Amino acid sequence: MLVRDAMSTVVLTIGPAHTLRQAARLMAARRVGAAVVLDPDTYGLGILTERDVLNSLGLGQDPDHETAGTHTTTDVVFAAPTWTLEDAADAMSHGGFRHLIVLEGDEPAGIVSVRDIIRCWAPVRRQAATMA
Repeated sequence: MLVRDAMSTVVLTIGPAHTLRQAARLMAARRVGAAVVLDPDTYGLGILTERDVLNSLGLGQDPDHETAGTHTTTDVVFAAPTWTLEDAADAMSHGGFRHLIVLEGDEPAGIVSVRDIIRCWAPVRRQAATMA
């Protein structure tokens, strides 16, 4: 199976000036664990995850004053839609993260998460177990 088969094509995109509270509200409303942060003036594409928001709160920072840009990961590993799910899982495992932005050309085409991969693998493994 390929990343294109598992990825979510509805990508939440925010700007670096969004507060963490605004980002968290948008992520919660869309039931996603990450947002693509688009900042054409500096680093281009980055990612803000629920873990980034949680870490900030754990440090006692104010989510109404902290911005997405301050907490965005800019050293991002990108996936291609043609990667296998094994490639994506390996990248996540080695990098210690749970989301990959999927690029088609220079544009975000989707996001694939650990949950997406498990959702795809579980039925295949279940079917293999019943055939054995």
